Amino acid sequence: MAPKFGTSGLRGLVVELTPDLVADHIRAFVAACPMGTGLWVGRDLRPSSPDLAAVVLAAAQAEGLATVDAGDVPTPALALAAMNAGAAAVMITGSHIPADRNGLKFYMPTGEISKADEAAILAALGRAPAGVMGPQTVTCTTAGADWVARYVTAYGPAALAGLKIGVWSHSAVSRDLLLATVVALGGKAVELGRSGIFIPVDTEAVAPEARAAIAGWAADLGLDAVISTDGDGDRPLLADATGRVIVGDVLGQITAASLGAEVVVTPVSSNTGAEAGGKFARVIRTKIGSPFVIAGMEGQHRVAGYEANGGFLLGFDAQGPAGPLPPLATRDSLLPLIAPLALAKAAGGLAALVASEPARFTAADRLENTPIEASRALLAAFDADPAKLAAFMAPMGETVVATDRTDGLRYTLASERILHMRPSGNAPEFRLYVEAESPAIAAQMLDKGFAALRAAFA
Repeated sequence: MAPKFGTSGLRGLVVELTPDLVADHIRAFVAACPMGTGLWVGRDLRPSSPDLAAVVLAAAQAEGLATVDAGDVPTPALALAAMNAGAAAVMITGSHIPADRNGLKFYMPTGEISKADEAAILAALGRAPAGVMGPQTVTCTTAGADWVARYVTAYGPAALAGLKIGVWSHSAVSRDLLLATVVALGGKAVELGRSGIFIPVDTEAVAPEARAAIAGWAADLGLDAVISTDGDGDRPLLADATGRVIVGDVLGQITAASLGAEVVVTPVSSNTGAEAGGKFARVIRTKIGSPFVIAGMEGQHRVAGYEANGGFLLGFDAQGPAGPLPPLATRDSLLPLIAPLALAKAAGGLAALVASEPARFTAADRLENTPIEASRALLAAFDADPAKLAAFMAPMGETVVATDRTDGLRYTLASERILHMRPSGNAPEFRLYVEAESPAIAAQMLDKGFAALRAAFA
């Protein structure tokens, strides 16, 4: 599949992200969007990321821009540093997808690009190089430390005191910063599973072998929690003392409430606990992807956004337990890790904190290597033929009572459970999300749903 824009920027196979294609997109970005004081560039730990970063820096320099190389740094740390400098940014990352793929995430000085900005970039492709060289690239080594300091200021050096926290490092570019954060907030950090090769970790669909490893570490080492992120550090992973992974939308609703958000914006794939909990004056539902969440946040008072993958967006000047917490309206992983951990101390642990939330539980996974065209055709068939949909639901013992077409097909069932299907916006994957009244039932629904999908695609 040729490189294309999805919900997280440009994505594609590494072999198709040629220097000419990447440079063309950078020239288009410069032409279509404000650059402010210049362009900052960061990268994840994929083998292909340094070479792609070099192409981006060279292309931006050839457009006359001042360029800053932030090195190996999490996406939210790069965005924070660039925004504070009044600059645009490009992050080289494929996020959670395998290492044979990579991508570019684009940021203006005000934050993530919108879908309108994406269209403007695509319309500007094919420009000739400006041929006016900018100054020599400057190196920045403090973006990651500044990201950590933001939360130490807000939560204080004793926020995690008394907690023994495992940090699953794998190949996340955030791994050293996660360790530093735990220590800076007064906790004891135990590193787990550092890898020298890239491991694609999807925090929204944690692999069974990863869940087993997390549970084993928690039991064997007597941990209060295990934390991690995806490859570029903008999606959190948090597990309790039993090793049970806490889904990202629950982290989002806990974090938003703890900061006093009055309005939350979240995609239709998130669970309905935000509405059921009654803690927010308004809940706005969007299509899946941070650009849609950011668009929904515009003009709202004391607003926060979050996604089912756990990425959290803060849209107002909040106050942490120890100090101020300014807005950061881009997908972030540290805040939805720190806020629940800090609250868990008084709640008797993470499990008790989660148990106090509405009993709505989600599970999600994906069918990889599923062509988007096939996925769309299957959904169109379900939407057009009630008999075909009924036959699909029959093995699950469910019937549909309402359909939401905001993003894919999201069915409310007679049992008051939810089944949501959609093609991925940035990879050849078919996503399935379920919501039920217990984790066990959600897991059973997911298994039955995938069995039915495999039969439908056969």
